[in-house]
Amino acid sequence: MSDFMTRARAAEQAMREVFPATPLQRNDHLSARYGADIWLKREDLSPVRSYKIRGAFNAMRKQPGQGLFVCASAGNHAQGVAFMCRHMGVRGVIFMPVTTPQQKIQKTRMFGGDQVEIHLTGDYFDQTLAAAQAWCAQEGGHFLSPFDDADVIEGQASLAVEIEEQLGGVPDHVVLPVGGGGMSAGVATWFGDRSHCIFVEPEGGACLRAALAAGHPVKLDHVDNFVDGAAVGRIGEKTFELLKSRHMSDVLVMPEDRICTTIIEMLNVEGIVLEPAGALSVEAVADVQSFVRGKTVVCVTSGGNFDFERLPEVKERAQRYLGVKKYFLLRLPQRPGALKEFLNILGPDDDIARFEYMKKSARNFGSVLIGIETARPENFERLYARLDEAGFTYTDITRNETLAQFVI
Repeated sequence: MSDFMTRARAAEQAMREVFPATPLQRNDHLSARYGADIWLKREDLSPVRSYKIRGAFNAMRKQPGQGLFVCASAGNHAQGVAFMCRHMGVRGVIFMPVTTPQQKIQKTRMFGGDQVEIHLTGDYFDQTLAAAQAWCAQEGGHFLSPFDDADVIEGQASLAVEIEEQLGGVPDHVVLPVGGGGMSAGVATWFGDRSHCIFVEPEGGACLRAALAAGHPVKLDHVDNFVDGAAVGRIGEKTFELLKSRHMSDVLVMPEDRICTTIIEMLNVEGIVLEPAGALSVEAVADVQSFVRGKTVVCVTSGGNFDFERLPEVKERAQRYLGVKKYFLLRLPQRPGALKEFLNILGPDDDIARFEYMKKSARNFGSVLIGIETARPENFERLYARLDEAGFTYTDITRNETLAQFVI
């Protein structure tokens, strides 16, 4: 057994003093859909509803006598650090982006109690990280990296130790979400070539893919914060060192709207609450279903810290991705009966979700913003045909991100 595996196993055993192993559950729904033996490693059921407690625990236990810990986090690492600060009776100073969902901020306060103080700074994680490191350099304390730290990586690898023990062997495939790379590096190192690892990143934060293409970590020009648990602009140096030999074909990229479909499905069908990053691995199976058919697959559901105030947005994005909801700017004649004519064009499964006069574009016409939901994507093709036949002028703005920011 390698030194890394020995340390990861020791970390996993030490964790049992603080919290039990998270469940490894076979999912019948997904197994039947993909013709594979699919298991979910439920990190969303840890004490802080994410795997981040593992790395925080391991890094902090290796600093005996340290009274101050500092970290930067989009939420989950913060909760793990806060939980351990209260457990160990030490002080914690936690920096979080201003854009962090309120649910994660409140939970961090709850877990840390009087042991932690929270600073909200920066719109993006990289700005928050720089502020935390600067504060730590000036004030002292031990900085706890959310991912780019050998002890953190070792701690995250403990979930792989549990997978092997719970499964009674090594799975054929392990599907891992990637943010800064701490968990994916730890798990991939534990399994080595004994199991095939598939890595999944959000489209707006594909830092591993960018690093593999360049041969070294690079900073992304733009990061979409929607998948806040994996929205990292630059993969860690230490994590990339452990992942640099991976093939580009094993790194999948998921559009943010598509991830929303999995969040909704897992909630409605399985009653499982997943945050966007936690849903990455489940959605990725669809892209490799022919490859994993008949195999044993473990998907790491990395977190379940979902703010239900975001549910309307998640549903909206899922509907747009599935093609069952669209938005139009309609040029409507300003004459009696014009609105009735339009309403008569709608099919039996077409519902108006939004109707708003924007402005008059001409003396005899008005611009109307209309949102329509339907049962099946193909219904819109029939609607387009009827609109064209009736002579209505319209513009589909569903995929126009610039307009959507202002009017949808």
